[in-house]
Amino acid sequence: PNDCATFHCCGCWTVLGDSLRLCAQKQRPGILVCFKVTKDVVWKDSLLVGLEGILLGCTYLALSCRSCDMVVGFSLYSSARDLAQLRGLFCFFTDRIVCYLLKKKTIIKASKVNFPATDLHE
Repeated sequence: PNDCATFHCCGCWTVLGDSLRLCAQKQRPGILVCFKVTKDVVWKDSLLVGLEGILLGCTYLALSCRSCDMVVGFSLYSSARDLAQLRGLFCFFTDRIVCYLLKKKTIIKASKVNFPATDLHE
């Protein structure tokens, strides 16, 4: 595939996932949704409650980089109907990761990359 990329933590460049496991890309609020991540993505067992932004009223697990402990995303436990399709998936904040594009051999901010459209319902 021409659009293959790996996803890396902005803080320490640890590999967190790849585009082969990408489910969806949401420009707003700026997240990449994956159904599988590397073992370097960790989370604590305690649920958090969103108090603002897209996670307002949602319960979720914060996803962190194992190497530098930076929060890189979330995994929804419960949410309103508009985010229901994201429950149980791994959502990376595009401002917390960078992409290494394999074919071009370049690193680019995840917020600047447009992956082919996918349908979460599939």
